[in-house]
Formats: sequence, C-alpha cells, structure tokens
Amino acid sequence: MLRPVGHFAVAAIGRDRPGIVAAVTRNLVDHQLNVEDSQMTILGGHFTMMLIVSGGDGVEIGALRADLEATARELGLEAISVETVADTARATAAPTHTVTVYGVDHPGIVHAVSTALAQCEVNIIDLNTRLVVDDGAAAGNGDADARENLYAMMLEVVLPEGLTVPGLDGILEATRREQGVEISIRELEPEAS
Repeated sequence: MLRPVGHFAVAAIGRDRPGIVAAVTRNLVDHQLNVEDSQMTILGGHFTMMLIVSGGDGVEIGALRADLEATARELGLEAISVETVADTARATAAPTHTVTVYGVDHPGIVHAVSTALAQCEVNIIDLNTRLVVDDGAAAGNGDADARENLYAMMLEVVLPEGLTVPGLDGILEATRREQGVEISIRELEPEAS
C-alpha cells in the first residue's frame, strides 16, 4: 500500500561556508524526507538553497521546522524556512528559447524585462544574473570615475504558441531603449532522445 506523499519547500541562505548542505539535508533524512528537486548557488557571497522535498503523511512539520531552525542557528544562517506546497506533479515545460540581456547596471532591469515578457505570456523557466565590475582597464582608462558595472542576465523561457522570435524581438525593442540594454533571443535546439 502506497503512503500519501506530502511536498515541502525548504529554503535557506547564509554566509558561504562548508557544511551547509550536509547539515540541512541531515535534518531532512532524520524526518524521512527525500530531495526531489533543488537549486543551490552562491549569491553575493551567500550560499542559497531551494529544495522541494517529499515525505509520507506522518511528517511533523512543526518538529521539522524546529530542527531546521536549530541547524540555522548552529551554522549562523540568516534565514531558513519550510512550507507545505501542492501540485508538484505538474510537469514543467522545457525551455524553447534563451534571452540574454547586457548593459550598464542600474535598478529596474530585471523588472522591465520580466514585465515585457509577462505581458506577452512568455514563461520564465530559469533566470540568472551577474554583475561584472569594469575596472576601466579594458578601455585603457585607469580613472576610477570611469568605472561602470556591467549587468548580464540570462533567461530560459517558453514562448507561447504563435509568438515568434521576430515578434518577441519587436516587443522587447521598447525595453531595450528605455533600459539602455542589449537584448538577444535565441531558439534552443530540441534535445535528442
């Protein structure tokens, strides 16, 4: 007989150091939870993790939360959370295109691009950003005032049926001008089975 399965989202962030994954996942094993999906990376010197975990219907969420919070205190994490999630069985669409954005860093780039994509029903599957500090050396200019931070954003997206690359390119033209960024769109090759 199959046991009912519950799904939980576990998130943590803290100054990067060895042992964070081991300590957090020890709590999950102790509560008989299985990691089904995860994303972990370093953001601004902080280790961040987001996990979708599953377990039987007997999972004591209060006890799990208390154990994770104790681990967070031991590791000096800034934040840790666990919440029940539903509808994890729905398949995620495979990305069809990549969108890359480059420009001088300033507030609002992610919002402007994601808003333009949302308005034409483009689904963002993955989004990564990087800040590149330009020391002026590339232009042969050592003047500290000439330094500009360059912003790069890479998105994997799913275009809705009927929207073409030229169509999306035209829609993003206003965002290019308003934000002073370069935006390119490339179709992804389908994976061979």
